[in-house]
Amino acid sequence: MLEITPKTLTRSAVRVPGSKSFTHRVLIAAALAEGESHIEGALFSRDTELTAAALTQFGAKIKADAEKFSFAVKGTGGSLLPAATDIFLENSGTSMRLLAAIAALGQGDYIFDGSERMRQRPMAELLTALTQLGIPAKSLQDNGCPPIRIGGGFVTGGPVAIDCGISSQYLSGLLLMAPLTRDGLEIEVIKGPVSRPYVDLTLSVMQRFGVEVEHQGYTYFRVSGGQSYQSGNYAVEPDCSQAGYFWAAAAISGSEIKVLGINQDSDQGDLGFIRVLEKMGCQLSFTTDGITVTGGPLKAITVDMGDMPDLVPTLAVVAAFAEGTTLMTNVAHLRAKESDRLAAVASELSKIGIKAECGPDSIAVTGGRPTGAQIKTYDDHRIAMSFSLAGLRIPGIKIEDEDCVGKSFPNYWSVFNSLN
Repeated sequence: MLEITPKTLTRSAVRVPGSKSFTHRVLIAAALAEGESHIEGALFSRDTELTAAALTQFGAKIKADAEKFSFAVKGTGGSLLPAATDIFLENSGTSMRLLAAIAALGQGDYIFDGSERMRQRPMAELLTALTQLGIPAKSLQDNGCPPIRIGGGFVTGGPVAIDCGISSQYLSGLLLMAPLTRDGLEIEVIKGPVSRPYVDLTLSVMQRFGVEVEHQGYTYFRVSGGQSYQSGNYAVEPDCSQAGYFWAAAAISGSEIKVLGINQDSDQGDLGFIRVLEKMGCQLSFTTDGITVTGGPLKAITVDMGDMPDLVPTLAVVAAFAEGTTLMTNVAHLRAKESDRLAAVASELSKIGIKAECGPDSIAVTGGRPTGAQIKTYDDHRIAMSFSLAGLRIPGIKIEDEDCVGKSFPNYWSVFNSLN
């Protein structure tokens, strides 16, 4: 357990790790390419380590240099090896959903499993889509959740319809697999997708690796078969989800915090968080070396958070210090994350004396006078990091299981403590 010591912040500049979402996707694309790729600026965290280890089981040769934040990946050319053992992905939903689709390119049966929470996280829509393509795909407990079995060696391609109302990662998995099929895929999205910027991220990575995708908005995608991922040198930009904690810290503390290495041209949807903070009363500054948020008196807003769900817990903590009731909508899919994030956020806000009410697709947070409390993290990195921000202003915030941040941001506490 870690107790946060309040402090008066003035002006800080911080550097956050590479994008987790980019790192997952670039590792997968490099593992599917022929030849060797070099990835710079990558995130080294528990989740990305799990993806790299699974790709090694598929036959990719991966050399990691954590000190230089780089990977060298000798790809498989899309010819995946059979898995000698089950692929255990703990609670990395991104790894599970993207790699389950990729496994269809392989040989024999692949068993994917995870932690107790992972065994509650939905996969049914992806399994249904794979089955439409003639790929054996089954939830071994018949509940639509892991453990799952995917049969490799059956995919040829064709038309497929998929429900992405819970996760856009189902679509991203199909897209990443599609160019290495014989006939390609024509994908119709019949619901959603939620978190659309993550689909854009997938398309961006595929384009960087030389793969062409045709699409009409977010409802129809066509990927020709017989393509290949091109090996090369690729850079991962800093993670805007992680930057959000420090921009939020500026909002809560009324200080000035710059996150280095991020610019307005980022493909990451979470960059939109700075505009949310601006509407609440913060000021923004853009320079060649980063983006600065300066806090001010905060006022409540109503905002659709469907495109940046990972920042809902962060915004909820900011809203605790704002005047009025902040309403966040289009967030039902947060119940299927590392924890039921809507319930977790509401519960922990109530502990610090802040009213929070969850609807079927929303959460409303009424600002007030927060007080100290012991925060349960639910083994969820984003709950830990978000509630640590409250401790900048109020004494007595204690974070249980603070090491859970290793899932996405292993040096979070070091960067957090560097704020001044």
